[in-house]
Amino acid sequence: MAIYSTNRLRGEKWEVRLTGLLLILALLLVRFFSASTIHVGLPNRLQDLITLSASVILESFPFVVLGIVLSIVVQIWLPQAVIQSWLPKNGFLRRLCISFTGVLLPVCECGNLPVARSLVAQGFTAAESITFLLAAPILNPVTLVTTHQAFPGDTRLLIARALGALIIANVIGWLFSKEKHETRVLNAAFITSCKVKDEHNHAKWWRSIELFRAEMGNIMPALFIGSVVAGCIQVIVPREVLLGLGANPVISILAMVVLAFIVSICSNVDAFFALAFSTTFSTGAVVAFLVFGPMIDVKMLALMRTTYTKRTLVQITVLVLLLTIILGLAVNYAF
Repeated sequence: MAIYSTNRLRGEKWEVRLTGLLLILALLLVRFFSASTIHVGLPNRLQDLITLSASVILESFPFVVLGIVLSIVVQIWLPQAVIQSWLPKNGFLRRLCISFTGVLLPVCECGNLPVARSLVAQGFTAAESITFLLAAPILNPVTLVTTHQAFPGDTRLLIARALGALIIANVIGWLFSKEKHETRVLNAAFITSCKVKDEHNHAKWWRSIELFRAEMGNIMPALFIGSVVAGCIQVIVPREVLLGLGANPVISILAMVVLAFIVSICSNVDAFFALAFSTTFSTGAVVAFLVFGPMIDVKMLALMRTTYTKRTLVQITVLVLLLTIILGLAVNYAF
């Protein structure tokens, strides 16, 4: 009976995933045919929703796949002793070093989640995985280069973004390191998956394929749901409302943070998006957008839910929000 129930639950889970995939495929097909010579009349808002949701999915998908591949390398092909030997024993210095591993991983925030999951599976603490997850999307070479290209005449903005991300990630990582019970930070399903042992001693290639399939099954539905939610919010909330708040140095920071949360744009290209607001909003507001978005947005919260508890996500969101506002105000004061 227990085996039957388990198989039934697994079957239902895959049915839900398959349904989600088919719905997204249908949206993409509708968008394709509505934009082609075979015109399918759709309301403007529905067209916008399909376009925005599909763009987030297509933009994020390559980085998710790359992140899963990197996580497989970390979990299966790279010995745990090697990773641990690279890091100092002191907790603060360990998290600081983990922050800079983003330099070696030129992927956006979506692709970093599978890597963060693999770090926990390899024995790293939840606090260390959170530190990595918050810092890596910004402290990677692609993000830094595109930020410099978007703002070539303002090196201070690049420094503020990188330094701000490093400080925020490590402050939050330090706070979570005080939590003694990992079960209060990581969700039960993920903890269970980490405890599952490979009883059949499969070859590494076969285990890699199995892990890739499992991670795709866990992460892609969350990406699809987060992308559709992000698209809905962008359609419902008028962007003119946010733009009208740009004149106030304090409110402009809040407006850009909300915008970053809504648009859910990839950290590797978000600097060019922010460039359009640089003449309307304060420098601190632009920095807040470039720091908050890669750490917390609609899509990212949906992905993080596969690993962390709701309580943890609320705490991370509030902490990142408060620290980002402080960063934006500091930049406005300094610049």
